[in-house]
Amino acid sequence: MTDHTPDEPVDILLVEDNRGDARLAQEAFKATNTEVRFHTVPDGEEATSYLQVCQDDDPGTRPDLILLDLNLPRVDGFTLLDRLSEELDYPPPPVLVLSSSNTEEDIVESYERAANAYLTKPDSPDEFSSMAQAIEDFWIDSARHPPAPS
Repeated sequence: MTDHTPDEPVDILLVEDNRGDARLAQEAFKATNTEVRFHTVPDGEEATSYLQVCQDDDPGTRPDLILLDLNLPRVDGFTLLDRLSEELDYPPPPVLVLSSSNTEEDIVESYERAANAYLTKPDSPDEFSSMAQAIEDFWIDSARHPPAPS
């Protein structure tokens, strides 16, 4: 990851309204080699507010990665994807949709709205751990991200 050094935690914005799924995701990342700091919000409205604060007031809190559920109260995941491309003054961090839906329509629409990946939520803690390891291997350890705004 650009600007990431091994001794820095990776900041993940987890946009998830299901507390059980949020807990499973957080627990899964504890088994990886990367220290991860989660900022969890339950809907797209709070995610928008959080990202606005990162942009305007505290750029140091900008997330390195966003895990986004689609079916959210108030502002859904599709609307948040639109807001990321329309409202931020900098390229958004990679957005990985993490949804229980595996419909082709949701997958296509997510990519059309600039999601970087689409993952179907795992069914078990072991599958969550495998997913977290795959995210670490590719998105944290290998992929190059745009530089943080200065």
